[in-house]
Amino acid sequence: MTFLIPTAKEMAAPEQTYPHHVSVKTQTLITHLSQKSPEELAELYRIKPAAALLEFERWQTAQKGKAAAYPAIALFNGLMYRQIKTDFTAKQEKLSRVYITSALYGVIPAEQPIVPHRLDFNFKLEIEGSSLKNYWRGEYDHFAQKQDTIISLLSAEFAAVFSPEQRKQFISLEFVEEKDGHLKKHSTISKKARGQLLTQALKENCQTVEELKGLNFFGFSYCPHLSTNKQLVFIKTAAASNIQKTT
Repeated sequence: MTFLIPTAKEMAAPEQTYPHHVSVKTQTLITHLSQKSPEELAELYRIKPAAALLEFERWQTAQKGKAAAYPAIALFNGLMYRQIKTDFTAKQEKLSRVYITSALYGVIPAEQPIVPHRLDFNFKLEIEGSSLKNYWRGEYDHFAQKQDTIISLLSAEFAAVFSPEQRKQFISLEFVEEKDGHLKKHSTISKKARGQLLTQALKENCQTVEELKGLNFFGFSYCPHLSTNKQLVFIKTAAASNIQKTT
């Protein structure tokens, strides 16, 4: 069982650095972006000149092979990643089942060293005559074809890189919260719950979908009557929320 998670815009570099090895496709992207001026990057990213200058300097450093690299799962610091805890035994073996979908690197192991950068699939970037999604689709699909069961914790942006045929095979997860008698879902709930579920699944060394359904984490539990074979829904009830607040 393989877990797929997206990247995050927010990053926080840890202390230890590692060698940076890249594929031909990644190097092509780095070269392409290093040739853009700060003004072009500001337009591409829709950011202010000072932020664009930082990105320009990052791409120049990466192109020269001088950029510091860090394990991806430690570098990303978005809301989902801040919920992921890896201080459990056999960390290396368990994390080997987690892969990160990246617009710069493709589908990579969670601990692969990467450089700080800004790039996602929403940017209107053309590379070798293709959109960024089409540039990576073949690599993404090839990865998916080699997996037995894929648990998708991806946002729509990253899931859409895979072809529709491959996405049909994924088992996606949805997280909802009961509040005032209504079921609610929003990005904050989803991002935090993705990280919390992944942590619990790795701690308990879940190997099957049935074991995944048995997880209880931060008040969430599997809800069979809202779920399908291809979408598992986890619900956080009001009672569970109250228990969590008092413990």
